[in-house]
Amino acid sequence: MLELLTSPEAWFALLTLTVLELILGIDNVVFISVLASRLPQRSQLTAWRVGLLLALVSRVGLLLSVSWLVGLRAELFAVGGHGVSGRDLILLAGGGFLVVKSVKEIAARLSRQGEAGEDARPAGGAGLAVTLVQIMLMDMVFSIDSILTAVGLAREVAVMVAAVVVAIAITLAAARSIHGFIGRHPRVTTIGLAFLVLIGAGLVLEGLGVAVPKAYLYAPIGFALAVEWMNIRAESVHRYRTEAAAAPEAEEA
Repeated sequence: MLELLTSPEAWFALLTLTVLELILGIDNVVFISVLASRLPQRSQLTAWRVGLLLALVSRVGLLLSVSWLVGLRAELFAVGGHGVSGRDLILLAGGGFLVVKSVKEIAARLSRQGEAGEDARPAGGAGLAVTLVQIMLMDMVFSIDSILTAVGLAREVAVMVAAVVVAIAITLAAARSIHGFIGRHPRVTTIGLAFLVLIGAGLVLEGLGVAVPKAYLYAPIGFALAVEWMNIRAESVHRYRTEAAAAPEAEEA
């Protein structure tokens, strides 16, 4: 352990893996925010925090089972000349679930648009329990490739575990701010759902043996978020000017 603490290579690997976990954890954060938004208001922040802690447990568990995880790349059977591994089956199932879940949620949001009194959130503790199980299972799907990448970047499991813990701790510290921002700007959730559809489709294609560069998935959503940020800024400026213009009239009255 002392050698790791004094090794520049270990610290560089820790920094690299932490940044990697934060970037690759974006899809998991979006998924948690979407599922949490379906819960009663009092349970949403709890779902965020417990969901992230479950993500930490599942990722550390996978890291401690690296030999099993690497073994998932072994071919189980072939379909049309394409070898199918355990990893492919997990990606196909997880990606398919993500696409279906996201499309259904988009459809539900569109059907509820303009009907403020109608809310399809599940009720009470059962909804929270189901949400947390879904978060943990999908995080395991999201984590497979990032953990396999971590294995290639770092030789020590302790460094990999530390990177996961630091990344989750940073996300937990920002959970309230992220939750509040999404609550104030629900359109961001719709963009996030579109992002999850892309991620799910990418997982399905990867499970079928078609490699899709991550930049092709993240770039369109990054552009959409940039446009939404400009819309939010424009709305804030318009609201400020409207309030400033109304203030003198109120004083005169």
